[in-house]
Amino acid sequence: MSDSERDDVLNYPIPRPGPLDAPEEWARLRDKCPVGRISLPSGDEAALVTRYADVKNVLSDPRFGRLLDADDAARLTDGETGLFNSDMAQVIPQSGEGHQRWRRRVAKWFTAKRMRELSPRVEAMADKLVDEMTRTRQPADLKAAFGFPLPVWVICELLGVPSSDRSKFGHWSDTMLNLTRYRDDEVRAAQAQFVQYMAAHVAAKRDSPGNDLLSELAHGDDPLSDAELVATGQGLLVAGHETTANMIVKMIAMLLADRSRWDLLLNDRALVRTAVEESLRFDANAGIGMVRYLTDAVELSGGTVPRGTTVMCSMAAANRDETTFDDADIMRLDRSPNPHLAFGSGPHSCLGQALARTELQVALETLLRRLPTLDLAVPVDDLRDLDGLAVGGLETLPVTW
Repeated sequence: MSDSERDDVLNYPIPRPGPLDAPEEWARLRDKCPVGRISLPSGDEAALVTRYADVKNVLSDPRFGRLLDADDAARLTDGETGLFNSDMAQVIPQSGEGHQRWRRRVAKWFTAKRMRELSPRVEAMADKLVDEMTRTRQPADLKAAFGFPLPVWVICELLGVPSSDRSKFGHWSDTMLNLTRYRDDEVRAAQAQFVQYMAAHVAAKRDSPGNDLLSELAHGDDPLSDAELVATGQGLLVAGHETTANMIVKMIAMLLADRSRWDLLLNDRALVRTAVEESLRFDANAGIGMVRYLTDAVELSGGTVPRGTTVMCSMAAANRDETTFDDADIMRLDRSPNPHLAFGSGPHSCLGQALARTELQVALETLLRRLPTLDLAVPVDDLRDLDGLAVGGLETLPVTW
């Protein structure tokens, strides 16, 4: 690596040429600078890893936590609020036996068996949303009409909260995922409302339990505390709809951006499962990635990264690594196996990945069945990024059919 490359500090997130395109820097970083230097929205510097093996190594190592509470840890934003220093992040154990206990309790509700049982109800809701959307004038916003309400309804069902409150959840989630979109006072106000709402919901579940996840966590063996229940409800509402809603929209945008992809699925519905996995891998607009704080030195491709380093793991960049994926920059809907890192890896891998896969597959199957002539209503380059949040997405997805 040259001196100029060593001294190069990239602003992060790295700009992309288009709403669905990968940053041109990813290939250079993987090839020549596998542990790069980046400047976060806060102005603090961190290390960026982009190679598949390195990202998996850091994410899989239980020694490396995701809280940025160490004195020398880099801050994501220059404010006092945000996803990694919220009350929710402080209450839920982030490592050790406490974290494993929490995961074991919650994971029981996200098994593949439960998701298969849930699938017919998700499909019924997807059909209802298509019915409502097709009664409106074209073009329609697929995000507002379908991509967002579907996973909100599902996670509300699992948590026993009314989906009629989904507009509140959207705002609260956005502020919790804030990088640069909201002021600190706006985030604090929204989080206070979120905590108040969830605390009242937890109290109701203590008094009158139902057939839902929070009721079981409140009354089952080894019940969680009220604070843990509030934080769990917040975390699952944010993770359970925000990322999936955006992924549904991005998946459909990627498939319609090249009409041959959509036509291939219309002709062979057996490809839906692998197409979902490939959409997850190919997603170049996946958000900032996963942050870790190194409590010990670690050996990566670029050499030894010292303890005390804040590392940003770009799963999206790793998912384009040619050493792991043949034709990594080509979207192959029949790709199998597909060991992508879209859901992370190791002790902090996504708890709800079986749920996300179920929702994505049902969403795609429903749209192929109900709206085979679905198409983008605007050129791909006119799609706008969802800026200023830790999660990647599109502001809207105008479609016709």
